[in-house]
Amino acid sequence: MELSEKRFGAVVAVGASGQVDHHSADDFQKALEPYLANCAAGKDAIVVDMADVDYVSSVGLRVLLMASKRAAAQQGKIAVAAMQPNVAEVFRISQFNRILAAYDTVDAAVAELQA
Repeated sequence: MELSEKRFGAVVAVGASGQVDHHSADDFQKALEPYLANCAAGKDAIVVDMADVDYVSSVGLRVLLMASKRAAAQQGKIAVAAMQPNVAEVFRISQFNRILAAYDTVDAAVAELQA
């Protein structure tokens, strides 16, 4: 899985697309790796743009959980944004919104992470 990238100062928005499930989770994790390596205090914050993701399985949620834990361990910031309604529902039902900050738009996430 390739991620698109848009930079907003010290915040990088990375866009995923398609489905994040057992077929693509490893590729998603590998694609996030270079961004996570630089997600630390005084370095880049990450916004995962989910606008083009139409499905997330529990394996995909696990990738996001591990990314969140790694960012926190490095004192970095990570958030998700622009989820489609069905993906947002999975986040809400699984209470992932308590683990990982979720925003309606990439702009809202960027503004919060830049603050």
